[in-house]
Amino acid sequence: MNPLITLSDAGVSIWLDDLSRERLVSGSLKDLVTRDRVVGVTTNPTIFAKAITSGDAYDGQIRDLSARGVGVGEALRTLTTTDVRWACDVLRPVHDATDGVDGRVSIEVDPRLAHDTAATIAEARALWWLVDRPNLFVKIPAARQGLPAITACLAEGISINVTLIFSLARYDEVMAVFLDGMERARDAGRELSGIGSVASFFVSRVDAEADARLDKTGTTQAARLRGQVAIANARLAYQHYEQVFSSPRWHALRQAGAHPQRPLWASTSVKDPAYPDTRYVTELVAPGVVNTMPEATLRAVADHGRVPADSVRAHYGDAQRVLDGLRSVGVDYDDLVQTLEDEGVSKFDASWQELAEQLAETLRSRPAAVAGN
Repeated sequence: MNPLITLSDAGVSIWLDDLSRERLVSGSLKDLVTRDRVVGVTTNPTIFAKAITSGDAYDGQIRDLSARGVGVGEALRTLTTTDVRWACDVLRPVHDATDGVDGRVSIEVDPRLAHDTAATIAEARALWWLVDRPNLFVKIPAARQGLPAITACLAEGISINVTLIFSLARYDEVMAVFLDGMERARDAGRELSGIGSVASFFVSRVDAEADARLDKTGTTQAARLRGQVAIANARLAYQHYEQVFSSPRWHALRQAGAHPQRPLWASTSVKDPAYPDTRYVTELVAPGVVNTMPEATLRAVADHGRVPADSVRAHYGDAQRVLDGLRSVGVDYDDLVQTLEDEGVSKFDASWQELAEQLAETLRSRPAAVAGN
């Protein structure tokens, strides 16, 4: 059997971690939905920076924006929301068939606003209005200042993908603000079944940082922990998910029509070529999760992935021993995950800033090109 079918049958929603105008125009996204069990799409500033600066798929729209004298901020929103709206339409049949659970497409708020709660809320509202599709997810980073924004947006009926989660403590906070937001939406009389959320827990970046720190210790005990931390961290996150979403507080929301905030495994391509290229998929199979993959990882799973029925719930004890082992060799877990959170926001910020500068230059040059024609 196709491993992607096995993965889907095990309860894992397969999402694509990529989007571009070329993929939309060519029908590639539609083919992935039709043939490869892809039921959602995630994007981020780095993905859009690569898409917009590669090839000529955006040239016509950029010419129009330039002719209108549009500023770079509005131009970026227009280019990205056009792609996301189009992808939402491609995924809409999946959204309708799954009662709004899947068929979702994510767009991220400007990462430069990650530490400004009010600005994040305002940007989320603007993106929700601009895309104007019920199967949109607005992505908000799980930085501390983003937490109240998540609650506020959910309370208003805006579906949210909480991104850049690395630590178990932060994940607990994310689930708490999800419950707060959904309770406020319920109390305001909103229809809860249409409000969705996922919590994007990053995986491979954890191993990249943990392995580097373990290597510095130079001990045999530390060497044994290489390549184990990310999967252990994610497995324990699922344990936390099970605890929160079996609570009386959650059951009251479920009775009111709410869907759970599902864990989403992000950053699932391996960073170390010594590791199997399917490990962050096949080692994190559990019911009710999302795994978002770049196409290369998806193809690797389809080609040679060995997908178990469940590779998470029987391993909580082993996972805790891995994190305990970090402390015993002198690696500070709290510092590790905070470093990753800070770097994650900074990297997306840098990608967005670079794209904005390139687009500003393009917008300045296009009027002359239009006049010359």
